[in-house]
Amino acid sequence: MAAPPARPAGAGSPAALSYFLIESKGNWSGPGAGAFLRDAEALAGAGHRVRVYLVEDGVLSAAGAAAREIERLAEAGVEVLVDDFSAAQRAVGGTLSPHVRLAGMETVAAALAEDDCRGVWH
Repeated sequence: MAAPPARPAGAGSPAALSYFLIESKGNWSGPGAGAFLRDAEALAGAGHRVRVYLVEDGVLSAAGAAAREIERLAEAGVEVLVDDFSAAQRAVGGTLSPHVRLAGMETVAAALAEDDCRGVWH
């Protein structure tokens, strides 16, 4: 009888996943926007790769005093991206958190095309 196949390293423990979370709502739109960003922080805390893409009114979360949430995400290891078009349309480019990076829709397309990526839009 042949020996059973070797178990891969880390088998039996949950595998780290990749999440690409897209937030289109501003903080003032209700508790859902803040909860979505807290979910991103929790996923990163659980050891998953997490990227947050702020688009439309979501870019306002990365500007001015609202950027404290973005700082917490960065401290948790979340990569925070801001849609360059949305930021320009809302004239917030000069007030963005240093913890974010401007990115275009080609970044979204590439991330969502990754084999292991789970995309969530809010």
